Amino acid sequence: MEQLEKTIERIEKPDMAMKKKAMQRLADQARPAGSLGILEPISAQLAAIKGTLDVHLTEKIVITCAGDHGVVKEGVSLFPPEVTPQMVENFVNGGASINVLARQSGARVMVADLGVNFDFSPEMPIFHKKVRKGTSNFTKTPAMTRDEAVKSINAGISIVDELVKNGNVDIIGTGDMGIGNTTPSSAIIAAFSGISPSELTGRGTGINDAILANKIRVIEKGLELHRPDPNDAVDVLSKLGGFEIGGLAGLVLGAAAHKIPVVCDGIISTAGALIAFELAPGIRDYLFAGHRSVEKGHRFMHERMDLVPLLDLQFRLGEGTGAAVAFQLLDAATRILAEIKTFEEVAIINAQK
Repeated sequence: MEQLEKTIERIEKPDMAMKKKAMQRLADQARPAGSLGILEPISAQLAAIKGTLDVHLTEKIVITCAGDHGVVKEGVSLFPPEVTPQMVENFVNGGASINVLARQSGARVMVADLGVNFDFSPEMPIFHKKVRKGTSNFTKTPAMTRDEAVKSINAGISIVDELVKNGNVDIIGTGDMGIGNTTPSSAIIAAFSGISPSELTGRGTGINDAILANKIRVIEKGLELHRPDPNDAVDVLSKLGGFEIGGLAGLVLGAAAHKIPVVCDGIISTAGALIAFELAPGIRDYLFAGHRSVEKGHRFMHERMDLVPLLDLQFRLGEGTGAAVAFQLLDAATRILAEIKTFEEVAIINAQK
């Protein structure tokens, strides 16, 4: 736990004096107050994180965490687990949806293997952080041990540490790949909120009514069997989660500790962010919700963390796609704060009196 605890201890409040200064500049700009909606508080939040009114998000990276899930054996997904390593290779080769959308946003994509049931070549240019080849089936046993849960979180923290050590990182987007991983993600928000899985569980990759009903039963069985402690995020992760979800939590914690803004993608990335939030509520100051997906549980995650999603594009893909698209809005937010002139700067007198 030492690495995790030390990382949490390093998370500080952003520069609130700079945030106040940013809000004042926004109020003084030559336009109606509040007329640029949520881009205004976003720009002030970024200013507080970066300690400047002129924020530049030049070095963008999406980190897509991958892992397999034992619960897939319960028939909760349309796709077989063999797709997970195939998609990792697609990400590396630049041919996936996230690669295309990240290029449009000026971001690079890197993949992290946290628990894929496949032996990748050590030379493959990914973060090799495998905890184990897939989680256990949580309808039978806990998804992982507590030590493995902590190891997965620490792996995400280490990725951020390595990125910072090797060069500048201005913003991180989180993404996922793992067949069946909407099931543990829905189970996680059910465990924290106490809300019935029937209200939280969506169709993932597009399952039919029969598979959806089975998916809900599977989550209910896991909750009843393990009774995860909602006051212990590591317990929830270990009993119901995924190695990539732990890695995603670590990315958020590591980013906050390094004062790097982080944009979470869909329900799986947000499940990781929720684990991080339950461990260290201070990460909220560094966290942005890229979008709201069609997955029912995603809304409950946002509400629990008091996050307003930047977009609602009816995405249900994952990979980091929503985060990549949201990068463009965050770029826009930085420019409205820095470049829109104030009434004083353009010599407009008594404009709002």
